[in-house]
Amino acid sequence: MDIPASVPAWVRAEPARLLGFAADAAHPGGGFAWLDDTGRPVLDRPVETWITCRMTHVFALAQLQGAETGEQVAHGVAALTGVLRDADHGGWYATTTLSEKRAYEHAFVVLAAASAVAAGAEGAEPLLTDALDVVERRFWEPAAGRVADVWDRGWTHLEAYRGANANMHTVEAFLAAADVTGDRVWAGRALSIVERLVHGEARAHGWLLPEHYDTGWHVLLEHNRDEPAHPFRPFGATIGHLFEWARLAVHLRRALGDDAPDWLVPDAAALFRTATEHGWAVDGHPGFVYTTDFAGTPVVRTRLHWVVAEAIAAAWTLHQATGDPGYLERFRQWCEHAEACFVDREHGSWHHELDPENRPAATVWAGKPDIYHAYQATLLPTLPPAASFAGALITRG
Repeated sequence: MDIPASVPAWVRAEPARLLGFAADAAHPGGGFAWLDDTGRPVLDRPVETWITCRMTHVFALAQLQGAETGEQVAHGVAALTGVLRDADHGGWYATTTLSEKRAYEHAFVVLAAASAVAAGAEGAEPLLTDALDVVERRFWEPAAGRVADVWDRGWTHLEAYRGANANMHTVEAFLAAADVTGDRVWAGRALSIVERLVHGEARAHGWLLPEHYDTGWHVLLEHNRDEPAHPFRPFGATIGHLFEWARLAVHLRRALGDDAPDWLVPDAAALFRTATEHGWAVDGHPGFVYTTDFAGTPVVRTRLHWVVAEAIAAAWTLHQATGDPGYLERFRQWCEHAEACFVDREHGSWHHELDPENRPAATVWAGKPDIYHAYQATLLPTLPPAASFAGALITRG
């Protein structure tokens, strides 16, 4: 595939640069370590399953492009079939020191396994089968058409909380699984989630999607008001997630083909428009705020790198889907912003957090834990349209 001239040269080169930053991310105890600001592994932190999965996924995508990252993929698969997997009760620990079972991490196990299967990694196919089975049996709630959130280790106690974040990444994982296995049931499950949370809840709340729910999927609008900058469950609407849902809705349309409902792209456009209106440069400085309340007023004004990464990816995806030059204009604008403010040419990767005046900060995240969001955002414009990154690379290959 010829890369469009509208993709900046630095974006084309960025995935390889990010891989260089993460080259030493493997933890000697298994899995991948949290990385500090210079890319050094933070070995005194527990190994986190979501970090291991994201890095395994990235290294698998790199291998599909011809990079010599097979060793890293194998290292990730070994951790997900070994130290991070619960051999007694099934499923995956949240970390090497935290035994609860979270839908968020399990979604990333599916994603990592699917990408590893696409890359031909040994042991990846049974890992994917196992992961899909656990998600199906333990997290999927048929009546709700969505996944639950957190179990204890022995699957005896389910937390009285349901979250949009875990469901969003489950959509991502199901789309990758559908591409790799050819089983359309996973695209159908992804549609069930998107229909309820985007076409239902987001639309009902002016496209500012509520993140938090009780066991009956009733909205908890005040959840974590006293902890607004929570890294996984912040109060209010999360601007970056609106962009991420928008991109996934377009990916889902591609997965469903002629069976796709006609609301997917309009809903994606509405999410994109709302995130831009309420999130971008609202306080006189370029950049996206982290969260807003449900009137669209900024709550946490910190700029997180993953938010602009998802904005870039959503703009490109919607431009591909619609041909609207306005999306391409936003794509270029936000690429310029990312290069000017987030890309760290001195120490590598992207600054993961900036303050409201775009100075490096560390109130939500410390260090540069992984390269998943930045890698995907800069890889996407070089790929053909597809339902998943693995699917795009399989098609291109």
